[in-house]
Amino acid sequence: MAASVVAAGLVVVVGGYVAADVYDVAPGILTLDRPEPLPTPTVSGSPSPVRLPLPGPGDDDASLTATGEAAAAPSAAGLEKALTSASSDSDLDDALGIVVGDGVTGEELWALDGGVARVPASTLKLLSALAVADTLDLDDRMTTTVVAGAGPRDLVLVARGDVLLSPTRSREDEVLGHAGLADLADEVVAALGPATKGTYRLRLDLSYAPGPRYPSTWQQADRGRFYARPVVMTGLATQLGDEGRPPAVQPEREVAEAFAARLEKRGLQVRLRPESTWSEPAPEGAEELGAVESATYTEVLDFTLDTSDNALIENLVRQSVAAAGEKTTSRKAVGRYIRSRLEATDIPTRGLVVKDASGLSPGQRAMPRTIAAVLEVAVTDTLPGFRQVVANLPVSGLEGTLSERFDDDATKGVAGVPRAKTGTLGAGSGLAGITVDSAGRPLTFVVLVDGFPATYDGITRARESLDRIVAALTRCGCR
Repeated sequence: MAASVVAAGLVVVVGGYVAADVYDVAPGILTLDRPEPLPTPTVSGSPSPVRLPLPGPGDDDASLTATGEAAAAPSAAGLEKALTSASSDSDLDDALGIVVGDGVTGEELWALDGGVARVPASTLKLLSALAVADTLDLDDRMTTTVVAGAGPRDLVLVARGDVLLSPTRSREDEVLGHAGLADLADEVVAALGPATKGTYRLRLDLSYAPGPRYPSTWQQADRGRFYARPVVMTGLATQLGDEGRPPAVQPEREVAEAFAARLEKRGLQVRLRPESTWSEPAPEGAEELGAVESATYTEVLDFTLDTSDNALIENLVRQSVAAAGEKTTSRKAVGRYIRSRLEATDIPTRGLVVKDASGLSPGQRAMPRTIAAVLEVAVTDTLPGFRQVVANLPVSGLEGTLSERFDDDATKGVAGVPRAKTGTLGAGSGLAGITVDSAGRPLTFVVLVDGFPATYDGITRARESLDRIVAALTRCGCR
């Protein structure tokens, strides 16, 4: 199984909040596809290859094997012995929180300081993903439309959340660039008919889900870097940027200019209206001249978690706030909404501090048990669509932010089995996801650590320790 991604090394931002999770993998523009599932590799000590505990892409419930339910769950004593010995780094003393759950029943099997709130880093995105799944229909798509404006030669490009537009043709088999501006321009020109001479005035409608351009709690030094792009409701997949190339500063203007260029290539003369008009909604009941659709919300959410994209998860949660009929302009709207969805789903929130949807802001806290309860929702299939979201988390050693993890002698034997959301900041690191132990029992895990040295070496050691703990869990029959 291989995703077409461009791997990037761990980077420490000097002068800003040290944020490394998003640097693990920088996606190649218009290249990341959802791979087909491969059989899970055999774990040392396992009699035969085991399947993932949750369905992979394209699977249905009937494809789940019965071997996981038949296998005995590990004992608390066995887990304690295996996992505490795996976390032997002295810098992790009193700084580690672990919760292991049964991947069949969702029941907690063992915990180490599971009720102590720690820095979640980007594992907080799992909480955000639950809020999205609890609000939006994950089979729906974001539609970018062009409608007739107030005047006979006025066109309005209506943004509705898709920031992964292709500036050229639609790429219908991919998430990035699924909807293309060239196809949209073809539809508009066809709808206008032969009377296309003269100059058309084009403006954007950015009235959908407005809000802060950057979460107010993001560090100033982070804003505008490729991992902390503006949070907007329209954009091009080519604008994402990577470690060596900054993202677009004005994504909306680039969309408008790219679409105008597509229209002009088809014979229209186009003049962009000033940005001061872009907050105005399109005329009610306006004639639709063209429309293109994004990949499904499930596919976009999968991409977001694969690459730990901060701006995208902020975009999706803001859309969820709008879909719930709540105001999106408050700087606290996103954090409040995530908490409200957790509480509505009976997720424990003691000690929880949520300031954004991405985990990038300093000062955030979550108990391992909070994140474990989110995984339990997926295991028990109590929220439609969320089970598949967790099943599609990056595979260790192969995909997304885990593509360059689980690669040393202590962990490479289990590569391909655990799936997890990573979290890496100077203030704390985490791994949260699903695995199968050597007896074939599906398990969930959350491992958070903070208090280690906020240096390149400290961050690297923390990540390696997390990998060793999850590898030990995967190898362990622990009965």
